[in-house]
Amino acid sequence: METAAFWAAAGGMGLAVAALFLLALRRARAEIAAAADFDLKVYRDQLAEIDRDLTRGTLPPEEADRLRTEVSRRLLDADRHAQQASRKASTAGVTLAATLILALIGSSYWLYLRLGAPGYPDLPLAARFAMSEEMRANRPSQAEMELTAAATRPAPVQPEPEFAELMDRLREAVAERPDDARGLELLAANEARLGNLGEARAAMENLLRIKGNTATGDDHAALAELMIMAAGGLVSPEAETELTRALTLDARNGTARYYYGLMAAQVGRFDRTFALWRPLLDEGPADAPWIAPIRAQIEDVAMRAGVQFTLPAALPGPDAGAMAAAQDMSTEDRQAMIEGMVAQLGERLATEGGTVEEWARLISSLAVLNRMEDAQEIYAEALTKFEGSPSQQSFLREQALNAGLTP
Repeated sequence: METAAFWAAAGGMGLAVAALFLLALRRARAEIAAAADFDLKVYRDQLAEIDRDLTRGTLPPEEADRLRTEVSRRLLDADRHAQQASRKASTAGVTLAATLILALIGSSYWLYLRLGAPGYPDLPLAARFAMSEEMRANRPSQAEMELTAAATRPAPVQPEPEFAELMDRLREAVAERPDDARGLELLAANEARLGNLGEARAAMENLLRIKGNTATGDDHAALAELMIMAAGGLVSPEAETELTRALTLDARNGTARYYYGLMAAQVGRFDRTFALWRPLLDEGPADAPWIAPIRAQIEDVAMRAGVQFTLPAALPGPDAGAMAAAQDMSTEDRQAMIEGMVAQLGERLATEGGTVEEWARLISSLAVLNRMEDAQEIYAEALTKFEGSPSQQSFLREQALNAGLTP
């Protein structure tokens, strides 16, 4: 009923617009007719005046005939022009009216198809929130999501024989000592490296079981991330529970805040997503793993949340100034400068250490220089540096894949 009422109202508005155009057309034709009648009246008055002058004897017959012929010609021309103008106004007016009406109806329908929801009634906020809560409550379980995702997931990476043998030994050791926290940590990290996400998630769950109350917000966020990856990017109720625990322990945890915002978007609460992602985008750092996906989605999220938002320009990298200056250098000098900067970064990380973002930058820089073996070695060293932090290791794996390395 509400849909029929909408289209009835839309049709009524279209008819009202058409009526306005027709009234304007009638007015234009009336103005043309009035102007033509005035001209014709003037010429008829001139003919009558000629006859009066001829009767009074003030105008010779020859001159009267000549003037009568000239005025009659003008009268016929004026009448013909008036009829042509009336026909043109009528045709042009109808064409213009039809074109504008069709354009208005067509553009309105196109806009409604893009922004509206044909066949659906208007949804007040309360109804939308209720639908969102229903979607959230009726999500499939983690096991169901993983089963669905496994059907379309690429085959796991086939490791080198030596690494495969080491993995078999690690699995056997963890099976023999299921409460070995260090073994479970290594198993979770390496299963994830191979793409065995379900096995990595199971190992991480066992690790948190052993840690109990000593598990950190990073631990719970890392488990949630593995669960989401294993579920094909969807946030299950179980993953949401881990995100909630992570944020309870550390309200500033970037990984948990990003994925909680993703979960909110998946159940239609784009207002919550924007409220979580906008501060993350502002806080940075620019090379944090969640910045790129947020930048790719936040404008659409804002639009769906009813928020006016323009994505700010990406901040330049730390070496953007130097790279800009390098544009005027020769190829050899530019290559030498870049290699020197990479060498300085590598030396500083080796002696002083650094953030996971700096290690990732070094790996990417070496790959750009086509020093793939060095990049692979630095990647392996970085994984060792961040053992015990699965979320940071996951970030490194992503950067390694982007650089063309074997994660």
